[in-house]
Order: sequence, then structure tokens, then C-alpha cells
Amino acid sequence: MPTIYITAPQEAAAEIAQTLVEERLAACVNRVACESVYRWEGDVHTDTEEILLAKTTDERYPDLRDRIVELHPYEVPCIERFDEKDTFEPFSNWRNKTVDTA
Repeated sequence: MPTIYITAPQEAAAEIAQTLVEERLAACVNRVACESVYRWEGDVHTDTEEILLAKTTDERYPDLRDRIVELHPYEVPCIERFDEKDTFEPFSNWRNKTVDTA
């Protein structure tokens, strides 16, 4: 089961997180404030963002990724998938029951 790492501007992060959970694409989304330093179109930028950690299932990952792209204000949003090797089984069971298998 994957955890998806997403960065988003603070003004968009709440809506993205809320939508993913409401639409049952993620069981939960953790929001963590951060400062990002990155290069874009030849310039170095520093912005306040949020890290979103979305817990989902293998089956729902493609839909979750596509929905993030629809909602995200960036031309190239950061969406990275971390696959688990070991997860506390009760948590894994809860997540699987909570995410809609559509």
C-alpha cells in the first residue's frame, strides 16, 4: 500500500487534502508546513508550502494522482509514491476499509 508525498502551496493544500478524503481516494492526509527551495525556469525560489502525506491503496493510486493534478495549481506538481514494506497491520486494515475501491 502506498503513501503519496505531495507538496502544495498553503492556500491549495487544505482543499486538496479535504477533497482526497471526501472522495475516498485517501484514508487520511497529513499536512505539514514546510519551506521549499527549488529551481524553476532557471531561477531559485523559496516558498512556504505544505507537505501532504496521503494514505491510499494500490487500486486507488491512479485516481488519486489524477485528482491531485486536476486540483493542484502548479504546472508540475510534486507527486511521489512511497511503497511500504512493513506497516502496522491494524493501520493497514483501517486504511483498506476506509478507501473506496470504486
